[in-house]
Amino acid sequence: MKLDPFYLIVGHVDELEQLVPQGVRLVQLRLKEAEEEEIRRQIARARDICASYGAQLVVNDHWQAAIDLGCNAVHLGQEDMDSADFAALRRKGVSFGLSTHDEAELDRALAYGPAYVALGPVYPTRLKKMTWAPQGLDRVRDWKTRIGDLPLVGIGGLTPERLPGLFQAGADSAAVVTDILQADDPGARCREWIAQTERYRR
Repeated sequence: MKLDPFYLIVGHVDELEQLVPQGVRLVQLRLKEAEEEEIRRQIARARDICASYGAQLVVNDHWQAAIDLGCNAVHLGQEDMDSADFAALRRKGVSFGLSTHDEAELDRALAYGPAYVALGPVYPTRLKKMTWAPQGLDRVRDWKTRIGDLPLVGIGGLTPERLPGLFQAGADSAAVVTDILQADDPGARCREWIAQTERYRR
């Protein structure tokens, strides 16, 4: 999969449908507390929207539905890794990114051969109460040193103003949720993010 420097994360396909046309190239659909039928409906709709705009869709958590619906990328947290069938994902050619928060989790993630690893929260986040304290840019630098050419995604508390520090520390992509979805004009904020990350495109 191609990792864009701007990594949008949304919690509903309606948000994805609104924001992908703004020029988004990489978007994760993170569905929580929905029935299986609704999960599959949203994933299928998101797949079709992304295909029509040439965007990469990443399905969070629901790896089996992603396989069944012909999606080619998923993102898994550490708990999701316990139940995921990595062999099935590989057989179907589904790329996967993995969340990490400490060295043990990073070692575990790297053993699976992910397409990228994510580190967070880099800064304090308003999205949810986090078990982990903010990681900071020094941890971003350390992670990038450890993983080398493997892409690194930073997530948590990011704003356009914090992008230079994040990318200078070694991140390859900035994952964004709250700063866009809680903006007065999410579409305009999304376009601002895209413009700000263009200079980091490789």
